[in-house]
Amino acid sequence: MEISPLGRPADAEVRVPGSKSVTNRALLVAALADGLSVIKNPLFSDDPYYLMDALVRLGFDVRVDGEAGEVRLGGLGGEIPHGDVEVFVGNAGTVARFLPPALALGPGPYTVDGVPRMRERPIRDLVDAMRRLGAAVDYTHEDGRFPLLVRGGGLEGGETPVQGAGSSQFVSGLLMAAPYARRTVNLDVRGRERWPYVGITVEVMRHFGVEVGVSEGFRSLTVGPGVYRAREFEVEPDASAASYFMALAAVTGGRVRVPGLGSRSSQGDLRFAEVLGRMGCEVDLGEDAVEVRGPGRLRGVEVDMGAFSDTMMTLAAIAPFASTPTTITNVGHARHQETDRISAVATELGRLGVEVEEGRDGVRILPGPLRPAVIETYGDHRVAMAFAVAGLAAKSPVVTIRDPGCVTKTFPGYFDALESLR
Repeated sequence: MEISPLGRPADAEVRVPGSKSVTNRALLVAALADGLSVIKNPLFSDDPYYLMDALVRLGFDVRVDGEAGEVRLGGLGGEIPHGDVEVFVGNAGTVARFLPPALALGPGPYTVDGVPRMRERPIRDLVDAMRRLGAAVDYTHEDGRFPLLVRGGGLEGGETPVQGAGSSQFVSGLLMAAPYARRTVNLDVRGRERWPYVGITVEVMRHFGVEVGVSEGFRSLTVGPGVYRAREFEVEPDASAASYFMALAAVTGGRVRVPGLGSRSSQGDLRFAEVLGRMGCEVDLGEDAVEVRGPGRLRGVEVDMGAFSDTMMTLAAIAPFASTPTTITNVGHARHQETDRISAVATELGRLGVEVEEGRDGVRILPGPLRPAVIETYGDHRVAMAFAVAGLAAKSPVVTIRDPGCVTKTFPGYFDALESLR
C-alpha cells in the first residue's frame, strides 16, 4: 500500500476505537463475575476476538452486538465451565498472559498456544509466579516457552515475587485471577517501568467490586478472597491508537482533537501527548478530550518511554522531521513484543535513509529527509500504523507499507480513518 502525502496540515476530530488494554481486561473480569455484564464500546479486532473465542470454548455465554457496540457476557462467579480445552491465542500478548492464571481456577486440563512468534515470547516469570501461588502448570515443548499445559484445580494464594519489567501483563494476569484464590494473594512486583498498565487492571477490578491494596509505586499488590460483581462497563478510546493522529497533527503543523480521551484516563499511553508538548506542540488535555496543535517545526526530545512504550514507534516515525535528534530510552522490553520493535524501528527508518543509532534498550534518531522505501511490517500492527504517519507527513510519496492488513490486530479501520483526513 503506497501512502500518499497529506499535503496540508491535518485538521480534524477523530474518533478512535475502544482501548485494547481495557477491553481485554474488562472481558476477562466480566467472565469471572457473578452474572451478566455488558461491555460497551469494546474494541472489535483480532486480539479481543481471540479472547472471546477462548471464553466461548471454555463454556461462557458471550454475545457480540456490533451494531450496538457492546458485548454481553455471562459470568459464573469464578467458575470455568469446561475443562479439557485447547486455547489458541494467536499473537495476542494480553490474551496469552491474562488467561493462564484464570484457567488455573477451572477443572482443567487446558493447553495454551499461539503463532510461532508467540512461542518466542517470554512466559517463564508468569509460570514461576503461578506455581508459587499453587497453580499446576507445565511447559509441553520448550522450557520457558509456549505452549503451556494448565492442569487446573485452583490457586492456593500466598505471596510471590513477580517480574514486571519483562511484561506488566504477568502482574495483571495474576491480579485478575487473585480474588478466587483460597488465600490472600500478595504480589511483590520487581521492575515497575510499565506500572500504568497495572493501574488499568486495578481500576477495572475495582469497577467490578474487588478491592486491590496498592503500595506506593506499585511495589506490592494485595487481593483478598472475593467475587467480582456483574456490571455495565464502558471502554474508553485507545490512547495508543490516538497517538498516530496526534502525531500527524504535530508533524504537519495541524490540529487534531480526540473526544472521549481526557485527563481522567487511566491509560499511560496518553503521556505521549506530553512528549508532543515538549516537542513544541500546544496540548489541551481536558476532562473528556485531548487536542494537539502542531508547531512550525518539531524539536527533538530525549524521553524515557518505559511506562508508555506502545507509542514508541509513533514518536520514532515523526522524529526525522524534527530539528534536532530524538532519543528514546528504557524500552528494552519492546524487543519481545509482536516483533523486536527496537530493531524494526532502526531497520525501517534506515530503509528510508534516516540515520539511527540502535542501543540495547532504545534508539537515537537523527533528523533528515526521507527517500522512497517499502516498509516491512513484520506482521506488527504498530509498525504499519506508525510508518503510515511518516508517509503522510512526507513531501512526496516515499512510504509503501507491506502487509497493511496487520492493523486488524487493534484498529481494522485505521487506513480508512487516515483517508478521512484528506
